[in-house]
Amino acid sequence: MTGTIVDLLLWVCTLGCALIAGLYFAFSTFIMAALGRIPAPAGIAAMQAINAVIQRSLFMPLFFGSTLASLVAVALSLWRWAEPGAAMMLAGGLVYFVGMFVCTVVFNVPLNNRLDAADPQSEAARDTWTRYLRVWTRWNHVRTLASTGAAGLFVLALVLR
Repeated sequence: MTGTIVDLLLWVCTLGCALIAGLYFAFSTFIMAALGRIPAPAGIAAMQAINAVIQRSLFMPLFFGSTLASLVAVALSLWRWAEPGAAMMLAGGLVYFVGMFVCTVVFNVPLNNRLDAADPQSEAARDTWTRYLRVWTRWNHVRTLASTGAAGLFVLALVLR
């Protein structure tokens, strides 16, 4: 029975990480580039709208739920260290927590907050936007790679079990 619970947890982690990775991938590969091609006030307003909507969407339970599941995976991997796949489970959980969650909280959210406080029509907002596009996207690449890597590590943990 406990093995089934661990397997279910690994599937939840895999799918949660993969869904988050897909969203971040879209932002890294074309959404931010598209927003950067339009006039700054429109790009700022669009990103402000995205930030407002995403906080009230199904993204938030997925974001926090997948983070919690990854931390449970870390704890279970240590508790069941002798079992096959435990090291991959530990690695997946740590990569996801640090590379996705901590990165988001420390880098992307403060940048979002600064952008949300900006008046899209002001000259200062244009400078904020130029920096935001570069720095936010760079940290989003990190989140994309961490989420994708964690999903792969959780798949490997499942295969090894």
